[in-house]
Amino acid sequence: MENKHKVTVSKRVRKPSVHRRNLRIATLEGVPSTIFQVLLQGQFLTGFLLYLGASSSQIGFVLALTTLVNVAQIGVAFLIQKLPSRKWAMVTFIGLHRILWGSTGLIPFIFPKEYWVIAFIALYTTAFIANTAGGVLWSSVISDLVPARVRGRYFGIRNTVLNALGSLVMYGGGIILDRYPGGHGFLILYIVVWIFSISNVVVFFFYPDVPFEKSEEHKFLPMFKKPLKDTLFMKSTLFLAAWLLLQNLTVPLYSYVMLQLLHINYETLSLLNVSQTVFMMASFYVWGNLNAKYSNKRLLFFTLPIIALSSLMWGLLSVMPMLVVLFAAHIVFGVGVGGFNQLAFNFIIGDTPKKERPMYMATYAALTGLSSFFGPLIGGQLYEKIAHWPQWTQVYGMQLVVGTLMIALAFLLGRRILKDE
Repeated sequence: MENKHKVTVSKRVRKPSVHRRNLRIATLEGVPSTIFQVLLQGQFLTGFLLYLGASSSQIGFVLALTTLVNVAQIGVAFLIQKLPSRKWAMVTFIGLHRILWGSTGLIPFIFPKEYWVIAFIALYTTAFIANTAGGVLWSSVISDLVPARVRGRYFGIRNTVLNALGSLVMYGGGIILDRYPGGHGFLILYIVVWIFSISNVVVFFFYPDVPFEKSEEHKFLPMFKKPLKDTLFMKSTLFLAAWLLLQNLTVPLYSYVMLQLLHINYETLSLLNVSQTVFMMASFYVWGNLNAKYSNKRLLFFTLPIIALSSLMWGLLSVMPMLVVLFAAHIVFGVGVGGFNQLAFNFIIGDTPKKERPMYMATYAALTGLSSFFGPLIGGQLYEKIAHWPQWTQVYGMQLVVGTLMIALAFLLGRRILKDE
């Protein structure tokens, strides 16, 4: 009897808490999400668009679309206050996003070749309109799901695990495209995409429907004005929006430069992106530990010169071996952008009022989304304008100009705005 009692007690002790079980589900959900998203974005998105016949300006437009639709998050942040349940609305919109985005792989089988790029843009835009609603709902749910006391550590571990997985998937995808060039390789990637996008939606069914602390405001304008009247929040957000405008003039088009101008194969491009991701993962631990001592805003400032340096390093292509420079630039960018993304997210979900957080998140997403939209769009147009200039201006000239502007912005404005109050 005594042994049975010990076994029973042991089972009770080992039974995971509700919070721990919820965190496991959130982490598990990230696995299929990471796999299908890695294979549909970055170098693979650029490569598929080139296969469909897209120009550099069209590629820039597509890369910018995902951020433009973030403006709609303001309306979504208001409408979710009316929902009796966030979970099923989240599952619906995220499911639509996965299905529509995955459907872009069917374009070569359904449409005539002259309509491939137009059809892609139409499907891609619709998918990310759905994702706008799903993203607001997911951010709202995950901020309530993860207790504040473990938030930094949890997201650090989650990001590290998922980025490690993403690196393996990225490298594997690059090998497939090099071994099976053209439509055959992309067909294989899209089969994998469909498997994991459906798996991702299934896992969302197991998400808990956590209680929702709604805003004290019931009308749109008063709710919308809350973040706008928060001076510290708005100054920081507008500065970060200006920073992302500069950053996105060149960074989203790196794959275009390497594939189209430097003629790097997919396997090498994958290794470059893997090296960036590995150092980004390593930086999560460092930035997370520093975040225990220093504020989100102060650390955000220190990420800015690192990102600017990564852009300036492209200039070394004029005097050093190509792959050495590209690996170094990707590694430095990984360290900087890893800290930037993690600290910006912590800033939004940690330094803003809980009841008003959806509207704060939506305002941040809308402002930074607009700037991130115009960045690749302008960048793509600039690459077309300088197409007949000396090749160095296209390969690393743009990065040198943008890097210099980023350094100036960081030290002239960033040092004052992102300081502890």
